[in-house]
Amino acid sequence: MKLSAVSLITLLALGAGMTQAHAQPKAPAKPGKTKAQARAPAKPTLVEAKRFLAQTEAGFDRVNADQARADWVGANFITDDTEAIAAYFGELQLDAAGQAALAARRFNSPGFVQSLSHADARKLKLLQLTLMLSDPKERADYAAARAALAGAYGKAKYCPADGRPCMALGELEKILATSRDPKKLLDAWSGWHAQSPGWKDRYAGFVALSNKGAREMGYADTGALWRSGYDMAPDEFAFEMERLWLQVKPLYDALHEYTRYKLRAAYGPEAVPLTGPVPAHLFGNMWSQTWDNLYPLVRPKSGASGFDLTKVLEQRKTTPRQMTEYAERFYTSLGMPKLPATFWERSLLAKPRDREVVCHASAWSIDARDDVRIKMCINPTAEDFTVIHHELGHVYYFLAYQNQPALFRNGANDGFHEAIGDTIALSITPAYLKRIGLMKEDPDPKADMGELLRRALSKVAVLPWAYMVDRWRWDVYAGNTQPADYDRSWWQLREQYMGIGRPLPMAANGFDAGAKYHVPADVPYARYFLANLLQFQFHRALCREAGHEGPLHACSIHGNEKAGKKLQAMLELGTSKPWPEALKAISGEDRIDGGALLEYFAPLKGWLDEQNRVLAAQQKW
Repeated sequence: MKLSAVSLITLLALGAGMTQAHAQPKAPAKPGKTKAQARAPAKPTLVEAKRFLAQTEAGFDRVNADQARADWVGANFITDDTEAIAAYFGELQLDAAGQAALAARRFNSPGFVQSLSHADARKLKLLQLTLMLSDPKERADYAAARAALAGAYGKAKYCPADGRPCMALGELEKILATSRDPKKLLDAWSGWHAQSPGWKDRYAGFVALSNKGAREMGYADTGALWRSGYDMAPDEFAFEMERLWLQVKPLYDALHEYTRYKLRAAYGPEAVPLTGPVPAHLFGNMWSQTWDNLYPLVRPKSGASGFDLTKVLEQRKTTPRQMTEYAERFYTSLGMPKLPATFWERSLLAKPRDREVVCHASAWSIDARDDVRIKMCINPTAEDFTVIHHELGHVYYFLAYQNQPALFRNGANDGFHEAIGDTIALSITPAYLKRIGLMKEDPDPKADMGELLRRALSKVAVLPWAYMVDRWRWDVYAGNTQPADYDRSWWQLREQYMGIGRPLPMAANGFDAGAKYHVPADVPYARYFLANLLQFQFHRALCREAGHEGPLHACSIHGNEKAGKKLQAMLELGTSKPWPEALKAISGEDRIDGGALLEYFAPLKGWLDEQNRVLAAQQKW
């Protein structure tokens, strides 16, 4: 899942004529002044700062809309030509953002920032969260590399040596999701991971250019630039990520242990060791990031519902549009508006038969106003039912903050943007499914444990993955991990944080990290880790607002306009306030914390501990 085509890091653009308006004219030296004094720029004034921001924001929509449209075409019509067009507009946008950032630095003089309004000071700070390549050739190379990496990923296919038809990522993912044949699983896993070395060298060159652009803006490297986007120092953010991970680690460890025992029972002790890392290809997902597809193997013997949402959706021949309409109706039940007519006219909801597209689900704001879209190849599955609720969370966030000044049209932080739709998805409870007609029987209150386990296979299993992807990239950008060590470092972190190992020996010149979309596409991943904690804080707060009584996991805010009003008020803030203030507005808390997630899954944690005690005693083989 991806937010728009425009990265947060290169989000902010230059207004038309700004460079000329802020160039300092040369004046003749006055008698008695040295040449250096004569050349010194005049101190900035409040009037100049306001004019600079106004001109910058005036050009914001045009420059970013051009790039967004170019990226949209590039993702929906993958050809060499569309790749070149996307690279061209990406270069223009990068130059604009960088020039605006450099110009903004003029107003950083000691004491001046303190004289600005809170809003103007924040805008100047946000403008400088970008990279800048002053060399035109390097800007062109950076934009070309970015477009080429995204294009290579979208076009990649595994063509087996035995003559079987070539398979795209979606087909390989389906094998991993449904097959229980270890040989087929390994073939699909290794077939896809064999593709990414093809763009490894391009990625390494991209890293070097990205770092150069970050350093031109005064950051140590691109990783430090990314970590600076959270209203705290980069090192402090890294510390917070580790603190949060250690807080939730015991729950993950319990889930991992239970899943190991079940996989061992399914595939045998030769395939699944009793200790050490579990092979990555056995988790039902190409990256082992979520384990939802393992539910049939790990479901409780009792206390589990037999309801299959995928089966219901398939039997009803639910179309991509109908899937999206279910999600839209959830948001409108909270008092939010219907989606604009252009959403339905311009979105891509199903995979075309006549061309290659990037099927990775994403939400897009094209003009920072009403032109909002979804790009997703929707299938009638329980997973995609959840994903479309998630993607519309981005869309409703776009719509909520569209009246903010241009530089505040974003989420409080990127974790917020990812958390909104996931917060709504937590309300996809059995009671909700019954209410909208997808479940006929009344939910069985004794089946809670099965539902909690199913959700943990997504929400808990992903936590270390969402953390270690950027841990790896921080080291890459810092120069601590060189291209020759990409795979060694990648799997060291996967074993350390996830307890998952490579099922085959490492390949020469391997690039397994590049087999995940967000790496070649250069999408920061810490947002997903934060989102998986924030969504539970949001959910708990909204459930309290709705007057819910009972366990947190049983709450659905569907149809509660009081909760919707509280959510909408936070969404409308955009990034106008530091994220702790936005968090406090919805939850009363000003620190991201794993407590709400642990509360949500507390019944499951007790159950897992007991199951693991029993299963450990049974392991005689």
